Amino acid sequence: MEFELNEEQRMIANTAKEIAEDFPPEYWREKDANGEFAEDFFKAIAKAGFLGIVVPEEYGGSGYGFTELLIAMEELAANGCGMAGVWYLVLTECFGALTIVRHGTEEQRRKYLPKIAKGELEFCMALTEPDAGTNTLAIKTRAVKEGDEWIINGNKIWISGADRAKGMLIVARTTPLERAPKKTHGISLFLADLPNKAVKVNPIPKHGINYSKSCEVSFNNLRLPESSLMPPLDEGWYCLLDTLNPERMSFTTAAIGISRLAIRKAVEYSKQRKVFLDPIGSYQGLQFPIAEAYATLECAKLMNFKASWLFDKKASYREVGAIANMAKAVAVEAGIKAVYWAMQTFGGYGYAKEYDVERWWREINLIRLAPVTQQMALNYIAEHVLGFPKSYR
Repeated sequence: MEFELNEEQRMIANTAKEIAEDFPPEYWREKDANGEFAEDFFKAIAKAGFLGIVVPEEYGGSGYGFTELLIAMEELAANGCGMAGVWYLVLTECFGALTIVRHGTEEQRRKYLPKIAKGELEFCMALTEPDAGTNTLAIKTRAVKEGDEWIINGNKIWISGADRAKGMLIVARTTPLERAPKKTHGISLFLADLPNKAVKVNPIPKHGINYSKSCEVSFNNLRLPESSLMPPLDEGWYCLLDTLNPERMSFTTAAIGISRLAIRKAVEYSKQRKVFLDPIGSYQGLQFPIAEAYATLECAKLMNFKASWLFDKKASYREVGAIANMAKAVAVEAGIKAVYWAMQTFGGYGYAKEYDVERWWREINLIRLAPVTQQMALNYIAEHVLGFPKSYR
């Protein structure tokens, strides 16, 4: 197993760092406060080729693996962008490009991938539903075949980027759960072009990450061509896992990157701020918890790269999922501790928007909840890794 980045990976990391330095924390402070999409940042990562990292060269991308995408995400996050350094890439490259590369038809690849790689087409995924939540198999959005068209009806919630996206990955049931021979049967994936009058989008006011909207979405007799189905029919659950595992790894990378950023700012401040003649950074009461959190995050990073390495080697979704869940469970707890103690280091200033750590606190706490809660990640580890009986139905 090789632990050192190769030349291409170092180039990606350095480019990401340079981009992040052009979009420092104060830039994101303004975007978050005003609820503005970061158009110029999106153009910068597109120009650098980051939106085409996982897109094969024949479709206009770089043809790298998911590991290289994680490297770009972490350096963007850690060098000033925080969650935004991961968020924009997850929506378009994970939900759009990666899913289409792995499971799309040739027609779908040629239609979407070149535009995604150029930054001309933003993507989103319509998965979560108000009454299903984490229980994806219980979704009620239905796709019914009528002639050579699919007609989709249903409601989704927390669909990030749906207000801007020109492409949407829709997860729907083509066989109702009550008629399916097993719970995982009957899930199918569709690709839709937006805007469409049959798709209603309503942004949800939220706690943080306001440089991107998260929305309620409703489908009212959305008609899609037969070619919009991402095969196989009724067995899309296993293709979907190839999207959910990378999403999980991306959020783990976000926890690591946000924490690196918060720790660096806290250390810098602790060297300057003096109380009773000494810099507060000399106090072990601050040093120990931050050092412990950092050490744990470095371990989570290695585990996350193991998951991405397995994913790039096309290991089974269960093998990838086990490692990805362990990495996320560890990274989130350590990340919350890291940002908490960064805020403590700043004292009262940690609560002030101008020091940015309060925003990173809001961002790190989302990763506790999404894309899967800590409790569900632990459920997965307990059942699928350790062999405990299933604890929920």
